[in-house]
Amino acid sequence: MPTPVIVGAARTAIGRSFKGTLVNTPPETLITTVLPEVVRRAGIAPETIDDLIFAESNYGGGDIARYAADALGWESVPGQSVNRHCAGSLTAIGNASAQIGSGMERVLVAGGVQSLSSSPLMKWRVPGPELTFIEPWMTPTHVETPDAPMRDMSITVGWNTAQAAGITREEMDAWAARSHQRAIAAIDEGRFLDEIVPLKVTQPDGSVVEFSVDEHPRRGTTAEKLAELKVLHPEIEGFSITAGNSSGTNDAAAAVTLVDADYAAAERLGVLATVKAWAAVGVAARDTGLGGVKVIGKVLDRAGLKPSDVALWEINEAFASVPIAAVREYGLDEELVNFSGSGCSLGHPIAASGARMVTTLVYELRRRGGGIGVAAMCAGGGQGGAVVIEV
Repeated sequence: MPTPVIVGAARTAIGRSFKGTLVNTPPETLITTVLPEVVRRAGIAPETIDDLIFAESNYGGGDIARYAADALGWESVPGQSVNRHCAGSLTAIGNASAQIGSGMERVLVAGGVQSLSSSPLMKWRVPGPELTFIEPWMTPTHVETPDAPMRDMSITVGWNTAQAAGITREEMDAWAARSHQRAIAAIDEGRFLDEIVPLKVTQPDGSVVEFSVDEHPRRGTTAEKLAELKVLHPEIEGFSITAGNSSGTNDAAAAVTLVDADYAAAERLGVLATVKAWAAVGVAARDTGLGGVKVIGKVLDRAGLKPSDVALWEINEAFASVPIAAVREYGLDEELVNFSGSGCSLGHPIAASGARMVTTLVYELRRRGGGIGVAAMCAGGGQGGAVVIEV
């Protein structure tokens, strides 16, 4: 079978939704900024692209991948959108790899884009004799139950995972504080410079600024400061989830260019990484956070690897409880997990997070001389997704 390889990877800096630099930047602008750069870095011509596969979430349909191709004048390039909620762009990368592996396609771009700042509110009619409508902030991910609220992931993911794995508030706050410290260190050391595409952003006053630094990480964050935050549900006895040990709401785009390894050799393209395996799992909705744990075992099995074979891990911090649960389940070295921060610090631009994680793995592994990297995350509705790469 043909081997899928990554020949280009890039992302925007991550903005803070609703009050950050990208608040007025639509997802179309984010994707059309990343796409030309990830293609340029790959050294390919747009007309050679067989397909674009981009993840979207919370937009209520549409096909932003084809929109981007049309907006960029790439008329011959089709596009498709996928939605596996948080794991959407990992699924896009897996689907693109499968297309290459099947021999049907040779050149694809896969990734995800999210602007929670501009996600539409969808009106839902309340059943009954009156025409009464409500505006939830997200579409349904699963059948709601008392232990798995549909629109409160602090319970469905964060709290349920902490309870299942016996994780304390102190452990989650310590993990989140370290996440911020690692993200700030990565920014200060310039470790994200290679992966970030600067974006020109027009401000409300008409001025234009260059946005190229993740703005969600907070300097000076400590576990002691996080311990002062109020829990999100004080009415639930022992509840330990706060805004501090949860991910942010964010805006960003990220993408990778994938080609057949033989094609890369023939065209003399620089190979950044090989995609070794990809996987998704389903779990009960109340165990959504554990989906990001369970999928690790599945994807490692597919790749023929053990946890000890992995040089670096990206396990998304939708809530700090998720990576802590994974560390416990597989006996991972915490120093190798989320080495430059994750959702609690960098933020969680839902559909873009998976591709962001893979992009960060590619560049960090190259800096370290190579090795195996695993990106894994839970996803709404009781799912998990993962991708294994080798540099």
